[in-house]
Amino acid sequence: MFTASLFIPAVLASSIAYAVGSVSAAILICRLMNLPDPRESGSGNPGATNVLRVGGKLPAGLTLLGDALKGLLPVAITGLIIPHQPTVALVAMAAFLGHLYPMFFDFRGGKGVATALGALFGLSMQIGILATVTWLVICLAFRISSLAALITFTLVPLYLLTGGHSAFALVYVVIAGFLYYSHRENIKRILAGTEPKLGKS
Repeated sequence: MFTASLFIPAVLASSIAYAVGSVSAAILICRLMNLPDPRESGSGNPGATNVLRVGGKLPAGLTLLGDALKGLLPVAITGLIIPHQPTVALVAMAAFLGHLYPMFFDFRGGKGVATALGALFGLSMQIGILATVTWLVICLAFRISSLAALITFTLVPLYLLTGGHSAFALVYVVIAGFLYYSHRENIKRILAGTEPKLGKS
């Protein structure tokens, strides 16, 4: 676990990761491209799906990339500097929470799927690819993005555990719990059969 020599580096790396996660790609890209504030338009969620609604494919793609990099970069860099699984896992969690509760934007963040996936790629490229394929297969089958994300991140801890990444698996159990909470309205619509499908209004 954490020794005395690792405690301060872990806290510092996690603090930086939280700050990086707090940078909202959706809000900044919408400001730069003179688009409506995603917190005040569409679904009110500062994420790539809502940016697609209010601005189109290019700003949505940039938002998706930015959100994923917020998870990937802190995790990958920490893994190179501090090759200690619990520390890297903590950094992944911090970046994810920064996206959900950004200190720079009144703690009103997005739902966290892209940042969680980006962090996963930083932890394990193979499992990141497996999670992406899982999401794509479920999306193609049901055409419901939120359902695909929820099922994917329910399976991710199992993927990590079978891959020998026990510290990462524990963190992704917690991340999955937060994702279910951030998607609680989507879950209600899925159960009611009213959740919008991809390609439809």
